[in-house]
Amino acid sequence: MNIPRIRKVLTLAAAALAVCAGLRAAEAASLPPPVRGVFQHYLAIQADLAGDAFAPVPAEAAALAKSVRSAGATLVSQDIAAQADVLAKASDLASARAAFKPLSASLIRTLAALHEKGAYVQVYCPMKRASWLQKGRTVNNPYLGKEMPSCGIVRN
Repeated sequence: MNIPRIRKVLTLAAAALAVCAGLRAAEAASLPPPVRGVFQHYLAIQADLAGDAFAPVPAEAAALAKSVRSAGATLVSQDIAAQADVLAKASDLASARAAFKPLSASLIRTLAALHEKGAYVQVYCPMKRASWLQKGRTVNNPYLGKEMPSCGIVRN
């Protein structure tokens, strides 16, 4: 067993992972600041729904709507604010997940219009026939939560 060689390989692998993580962060940072704020709230909601946590969703959705309105129509569609308002009024996990679907579709279109395909990972759930955006390539399904967290196909 060649311990120095194994250490060198592990060090190179760790460096490669750090570079990839840095590139992913740089891609997200390339979003205009108002849009970046919108997506930060969106990603918090996505993570909450994936973890079956409803309680923080209404406040995050209201903050997302506020961010959209402050970003202006030139960067983000005002339809997204209305969709976030619907999500903020959800009364339970099921209605929150239903409201998350059109919001996700609109935000995916927004990223495509901004030519920011690398900023976040797009995933599609064939069981719910719905897509979403998330950080990282490990599927974290907001529509099925803990029931089937890995159900999804990474699209980019």
